[in-house]
Amino acid sequence: MEKIIFATGNAGKMKEIREILADLHMDVLSMKEAGIVLDIEENGSSFEENAVIKAKAVAQHPNARGAVVLADDSGLEIDYLNGEPGIYSARYMGEDTSYHIKNQNLVDRLEGVPDEKRTARFVCVIAAVFPDGEVLTERGTIEGKIGYEERGSNGFGYDPIFYLPDMSRSTAQLMPEEKNAVSHRGKALQQMKQELTKRKENVK
Repeated sequence: MEKIIFATGNAGKMKEIREILADLHMDVLSMKEAGIVLDIEENGSSFEENAVIKAKAVAQHPNARGAVVLADDSGLEIDYLNGEPGIYSARYMGEDTSYHIKNQNLVDRLEGVPDEKRTARFVCVIAAVFPDGEVLTERGTIEGKIGYEERGSNGFGYDPIFYLPDMSRSTAQLMPEEKNAVSHRGKALQQMKQELTKRKENVK
């Protein structure tokens, strides 16, 4: 167990993942770096299902032999919008639409909605497929509110409109180490890292 392949092509996400998993001392490769090109249909009805679909699809590729395959499905749930965009967060308004446009659209849809009703959360589920075929999932969440405008440039996706009242900043205004400590992906990855560490020790 020396190599992890993460089922994403998102550079921002890969940077976060490598920072969090650095002390595992395992090579962490994106699908592209592993030479895996797949068009995966995420047709699950939950974050868990979609993460497992992605991880299993990549694990079946010949280039993934012997590697641990990780995949995540994450999204933003806005309570006032009945949980939208939810599992469709990446595809909301079309995958090729810029997040600046997506963020503005969500802010516009909440126009006039008072602060106490702007509650939202980021959800991340990490799925792992191990070389022996075992599948494991871990879930992490972070609670916050939808802001009134984009703020910050450190994050990506919906980070600039996701406001953390306790920290008085958006997740795009946090430094990377701050974000990794509190984010939905950071929490899910830390839980998964504990499992990977246990398995590495058992192999010795």
